[in-house]
Amino acid sequence: MHNRYHIVADESVDFGIVTSLRQSGKIVYAVAEQHPSITDTEVLSIAFLNEALLITEDKDFGELVFRLNLPHNGIVLIRLDGLKSEKQITSIAETIVKYFDEMISRFSVVNEKKLRIRA
Repeated sequence: MHNRYHIVADESVDFGIVTSLRQSGKIVYAVAEQHPSITDTEVLSIAFLNEALLITEDKDFGELVFRLNLPHNGIVLIRLDGLKSEKQITSIAETIVKYFDEMISRFSVVNEKKLRIRA
């Protein structure tokens, strides 16, 4: 499993984002397809062991990383407010692809209008 995936997509991620990332050439492990209903800690572990960027819409990962200091290889918190349009989904996927290298080992928050990356 080591370094096989570029991205691990938590179950909370809109599947349109997974599809867009795959179309852009990223190898994405989708929890919804492989291991639905596993814990957040297990998701984080899969991403870390694969040296993969974890994308999620679940704010609980911030607590796992900042309060509990669990290891990670980068987390992207996706904030989609209201209806999830195709334009929003495409915009977020494009942002992740464009800034992928900068997001590694960092905690990032992205929505359809802006990106914030913190160490």
